[in-house]
Amino acid sequence: MVLVKPQMGENIGAAARAMWNFGLDRMRIVAPRDGWPNSRAVAMASGAGRLLDEAMVTETSAEATADLNYIFATTARPRDMVKPVMTPEHAMRLAARKIAAGERVGVLFGAERAGLENEDVVRANAIITVPVNPAFASLNLGQCVLLTAYEWRRQVTEAEGEVLELGRTRMAETGEVERFVAALTERLEATGFFWPEHKRPSMEANLRNIFARAPLTDTDLRTFYGVVRALAERSGPRES
Repeated sequence: MVLVKPQMGENIGAAARAMWNFGLDRMRIVAPRDGWPNSRAVAMASGAGRLLDEAMVTETSAEATADLNYIFATTARPRDMVKPVMTPEHAMRLAARKIAAGERVGVLFGAERAGLENEDVVRANAIITVPVNPAFASLNLGQCVLLTAYEWRRQVTEAEGEVLELGRTRMAETGEVERFVAALTERLEATGFFWPEHKRPSMEANLRNIFARAPLTDTDLRTFYGVVRALAERSGPRES
Protein backbone atom coordinates (compact mmCIF):
# COMPACT_ATOMS: atom_id res chain seq x y z
CA MET A 1 0.00 0.00 0.00
CA VAL A 2 1.60 3.25 -1.18
CA LEU A 3 0.38 6.48 0.44
CA VAL A 4 1.27 9.37 -1.85
CA LYS A 5 1.78 12.72 -0.09
CA PRO A 6 -0.47 11.99 2.90
CA GLN A 7 -1.27 15.11 4.90
CA MET A 8 -2.36 13.94 8.35
CA GLY A 9 -0.46 11.59 10.60
CA GLU A 10 -3.75 10.27 11.94
CA ASN A 11 -4.71 9.02 8.49
CA ILE A 12 -1.37 7.29 8.02
CA GLY A 13 -1.87 5.55 11.34
CA ALA A 14 -5.44 4.60 10.43
CA ALA A 15 -4.17 3.15 7.15
CA ALA A 16 -1.54 1.10 8.99
CA ARG A 17 -4.15 -0.22 11.39
CA ALA A 18 -6.49 -1.14 8.51
CA MET A 19 -3.67 -2.94 6.70
CA TRP A 20 -2.71 -5.00 9.72
CA ASN A 21 -6.37 -5.86 10.39
CA PHE A 22 -6.33 -7.76 7.11
CA GLY A 23 -2.82 -9.16 7.15
CA LEU A 24 -0.96 -6.57 5.08
CA ASP A 25 2.30 -5.20 6.48
CA ARG A 26 4.21 -3.48 3.66
CA MET A 27 3.54 0.24 3.65
CA ARG A 28 5.29 2.86 1.57
CA ILE A 29 4.91 6.59 2.22
CA VAL A 30 5.70 9.25 -0.35
CA ALA A 31 6.60 12.76 0.88
CA PRO A 32 4.40 12.94 4.00
CA ARG A 33 3.43 16.59 4.52
CA ASP A 34 4.30 16.74 8.23
CA GLY A 35 7.56 14.85 7.96
CA TRP A 36 8.55 11.47 9.31
CA PRO A 37 8.37 9.88 11.84
CA ASN A 38 5.00 11.22 12.99
CA SER A 39 3.81 10.78 16.57
CA ARG A 40 0.14 11.17 15.60
CA ALA A 41 0.48 8.32 13.13
CA VAL A 42 1.97 6.11 15.83
CA ALA A 43 -0.84 6.93 18.26
CA MET A 44 -3.54 6.19 15.69
CA ALA A 45 -1.92 2.97 14.52
CA SER A 46 -2.37 1.45 17.97
CA GLY A 47 -1.08 -2.15 17.73
CA ALA A 48 0.04 -1.73 14.13
CA GLY A 49 2.98 0.53 14.92
CA ARG A 50 5.44 -2.00 13.49
CA LEU A 51 4.17 -1.19 10.00
CA LEU A 52 5.16 2.44 10.51
CA ASP A 53 8.57 1.49 11.88
CA GLU A 54 9.27 -0.65 8.81
CA ALA A 55 7.59 1.61 6.22
CA MET A 56 9.59 2.72 3.18
CA VAL A 57 9.62 6.52 3.00
CA THR A 58 10.52 8.19 -0.31
CA GLU A 59 10.39 11.62 -1.87
CA THR A 60 8.64 10.57 -5.07
CA SER A 61 6.12 7.97 -6.15
CA ALA A 62 8.58 6.88 -8.85
CA GLU A 63 11.00 5.78 -6.13
CA ALA A 64 8.24 4.08 -4.15
CA THR A 65 7.08 2.01 -7.12
CA ALA A 66 10.33 1.35 -8.99
CA ASP A 67 10.53 -2.32 -7.98
CA LEU A 68 6.85 -3.14 -8.60
CA ASN A 69 5.59 -5.17 -11.54
CA TYR A 70 1.99 -3.98 -11.46
CA ILE A 71 0.44 -0.83 -9.99
CA PHE A 72 -3.13 0.11 -9.18
CA ALA A 73 -4.16 3.74 -8.66
CA THR A 74 -7.21 4.52 -6.54
CA THR A 75 -9.27 7.43 -7.83
CA ALA A 76 -12.90 8.41 -8.25
CA ARG A 77 -12.26 11.22 -10.76
CA PRO A 78 -12.35 10.72 -14.54
CA ARG A 79 -8.81 11.04 -15.89
CA ASP A 80 -9.32 10.83 -19.67
CA MET A 81 -6.80 8.00 -19.78
CA VAL A 82 -7.19 4.64 -21.47
CA LYS A 83 -6.79 2.26 -18.55
CA PRO A 84 -8.76 -0.66 -17.10
CA VAL A 85 -11.08 0.56 -14.33
CA MET A 86 -11.83 -2.06 -11.69
CA THR A 87 -13.79 -2.48 -8.51
CA PRO A 88 -11.69 -3.21 -5.41
CA GLU A 89 -12.91 -6.82 -5.48
CA HIS A 90 -11.86 -7.43 -9.07
CA ALA A 91 -8.57 -5.59 -8.59
CA MET A 92 -7.59 -7.61 -5.53
CA ARG A 93 -8.52 -10.83 -7.28
CA LEU A 94 -6.10 -9.87 -10.04
CA ALA A 95 -3.50 -8.81 -7.46
CA ALA A 96 -3.76 -12.20 -5.74
CA ARG A 97 -3.12 -14.01 -9.03
CA LYS A 98 -0.15 -11.84 -9.85
CA ILE A 99 1.42 -12.17 -6.41
CA ALA A 100 0.92 -15.94 -6.54
CA ALA A 101 2.87 -15.85 -9.81
CA GLY A 102 5.76 -14.06 -8.10
CA GLU A 103 5.01 -10.48 -9.15
CA ARG A 104 5.17 -7.45 -6.87
CA VAL A 105 1.96 -5.42 -6.75
CA GLY A 106 1.27 -1.98 -5.28
CA VAL A 107 -1.80 0.19 -4.73
CA LEU A 108 -1.45 3.99 -4.80
CA PHE A 109 -3.59 6.16 -2.54
CA GLY A 110 -3.63 9.92 -2.97
CA ALA A 111 -3.51 12.79 -0.51
CA GLU A 112 -6.60 13.66 1.50
CA ARG A 113 -7.26 17.00 -0.18
CA ALA A 114 -7.32 16.08 -3.87
CA GLY A 115 -6.29 12.45 -4.29
CA LEU A 116 -3.66 11.29 -6.75
CA GLU A 117 -2.14 13.63 -9.29
CA ASN A 118 -2.23 12.71 -12.98
CA GLU A 119 1.49 11.90 -13.01
CA ASP A 120 0.83 9.22 -10.40
CA VAL A 121 -2.18 7.81 -12.23
CA VAL A 122 -0.20 7.68 -15.48
CA ARG A 123 2.30 5.43 -13.75
CA ALA A 124 -0.41 2.89 -12.87
CA ASN A 125 -1.42 -0.12 -14.95
CA ALA A 126 -5.05 0.03 -13.82
CA ILE A 127 -7.45 2.16 -11.81
CA ILE A 128 -9.47 1.12 -8.79
CA THR A 129 -12.75 2.97 -8.35
CA VAL A 130 -15.13 2.22 -5.49
CA PRO A 131 -18.83 2.13 -6.48
CA VAL A 132 -19.88 4.82 -4.01
CA ASN A 133 -22.66 7.39 -3.98
CA PRO A 134 -21.87 9.62 -6.98
CA ALA A 135 -23.17 12.64 -5.08
CA PHE A 136 -20.55 12.06 -2.37
CA ALA A 137 -17.69 10.02 -3.79
CA SER A 138 -14.84 11.15 -1.55
CA LEU A 139 -13.46 8.51 0.82
CA ASN A 140 -11.20 9.12 3.80
CA LEU A 141 -7.68 7.81 3.21
CA GLY A 142 -7.91 5.28 6.03
CA GLN A 143 -11.32 4.11 4.82
CA CYS A 144 -10.07 3.58 1.30
CA VAL A 145 -7.09 1.55 2.50
CA LEU A 146 -9.34 -0.52 4.77
CA LEU A 147 -11.78 -1.27 1.96
CA THR A 148 -9.01 -2.37 -0.38
CA ALA A 149 -7.29 -4.43 2.31
CA TYR A 150 -10.59 -6.14 3.15
CA GLU A 151 -11.08 -7.14 -0.49
CA TRP A 152 -7.51 -8.45 -0.55
CA ARG A 153 -8.19 -10.59 2.49
CA ARG A 154 -11.32 -12.00 0.88
CA GLN A 155 -9.28 -13.23 -2.07
CA VAL A 156 -6.59 -15.02 -0.07
CA THR A 157 -8.56 -16.37 2.90
CA GLU A 158 -11.34 -18.93 2.94
CA ALA A 159 -14.16 -17.66 5.13
CA GLU A 160 -17.52 -19.28 5.77
CA GLY A 161 -20.44 -17.12 4.69
CA GLU A 162 -22.33 -18.10 7.83
CA VAL A 163 -21.29 -19.94 10.98
CA LEU A 164 -23.59 -21.07 13.77
CA GLU A 165 -21.84 -20.58 17.11
CA LEU A 166 -22.93 -23.42 19.38
CA GLY A 167 -21.09 -22.42 22.53
CA ARG A 168 -21.41 -25.27 25.06
CA THR A 169 -24.35 -26.94 23.37
CA ARG A 170 -24.59 -29.18 20.28
CA MET A 171 -26.96 -29.72 17.42
CA ALA A 172 -29.86 -32.01 18.30
CA GLU A 173 -30.01 -35.43 16.65
CA THR A 174 -32.95 -36.33 14.44
CA GLY A 175 -34.06 -39.04 16.87
CA GLU A 176 -34.06 -36.57 19.75
CA VAL A 177 -36.23 -34.16 17.81
CA GLU A 178 -38.65 -36.92 16.83
CA ARG A 179 -38.97 -38.06 20.43
CA PHE A 180 -39.77 -34.52 21.52
CA VAL A 181 -42.39 -34.12 18.78
CA ALA A 182 -43.93 -37.42 19.87
CA ALA A 183 -44.06 -36.21 23.49
CA LEU A 184 -45.53 -32.89 22.41
CA THR A 185 -48.12 -34.62 20.24
CA GLU A 186 -49.11 -36.87 23.13
CA ARG A 187 -49.56 -33.90 25.44
CA LEU A 188 -51.54 -31.95 22.85
CA GLU A 189 -53.77 -34.94 22.28
CA ALA A 190 -54.54 -35.05 25.99
CA THR A 191 -55.65 -31.43 25.90
CA GLY A 192 -57.91 -31.94 22.89
CA PHE A 193 -55.71 -29.85 20.58
CA PHE A 194 -56.29 -32.05 17.52
CA TRP A 195 -59.80 -30.93 16.79
CA PRO A 196 -61.76 -31.35 14.64
CA GLU A 197 -60.64 -34.93 14.10
CA HIS A 198 -60.52 -34.82 10.29
CA LYS A 199 -57.81 -32.12 10.47
CA ARG A 200 -55.59 -34.11 12.78
CA PRO A 201 -53.28 -35.62 10.08
CA SER A 202 -52.43 -32.23 8.60
CA MET A 203 -51.98 -30.66 12.06
CA GLU A 204 -49.56 -33.40 13.10
CA ALA A 205 -47.69 -33.06 9.81
CA ASN A 206 -47.34 -29.29 10.34
CA LEU A 207 -45.96 -29.85 13.83
CA ARG A 208 -43.38 -32.36 12.60
CA ASN A 209 -42.40 -30.04 9.75
CA ILE A 210 -41.90 -27.06 12.07
CA PHE A 211 -39.42 -28.93 14.26
CA ALA A 212 -37.80 -30.83 11.39
CA ARG A 213 -36.79 -27.68 9.52
CA ALA A 214 -35.60 -25.70 12.55
CA PRO A 215 -31.86 -25.99 13.40
CA LEU A 216 -32.44 -27.12 16.99
CA THR A 217 -29.78 -27.71 19.63
CA ASP A 218 -30.05 -30.05 22.59
CA THR A 219 -30.45 -26.95 24.78
CA ASP A 220 -33.41 -25.89 22.63
CA LEU A 221 -35.04 -29.29 23.16
CA ARG A 222 -34.55 -29.14 26.93
CA THR A 223 -36.16 -25.71 26.90
CA PHE A 224 -39.13 -26.96 24.90
CA TYR A 225 -39.56 -29.94 27.25
CA GLY A 226 -39.65 -27.48 30.14
CA VAL A 227 -42.28 -25.36 28.34
CA VAL A 228 -44.47 -28.41 27.74
CA ARG A 229 -44.20 -29.50 31.39
CA ALA A 230 -45.03 -26.00 32.61
CA LEU A 231 -48.08 -25.75 30.37
CA ALA A 232 -49.21 -29.25 31.35
CA GLU A 233 -49.40 -28.16 34.97
CA ARG A 234 -51.74 -25.31 34.09
CA SER A 235 -54.00 -26.82 31.46
CA GLY A 236 -56.85 -29.24 31.35
CA PRO A 237 -58.60 -31.19 28.61
CA ARG A 238 -60.45 -29.21 25.98
CA GLU A 239 -64.25 -29.40 25.99
CA SER A 240 -65.73 -30.51 22.69
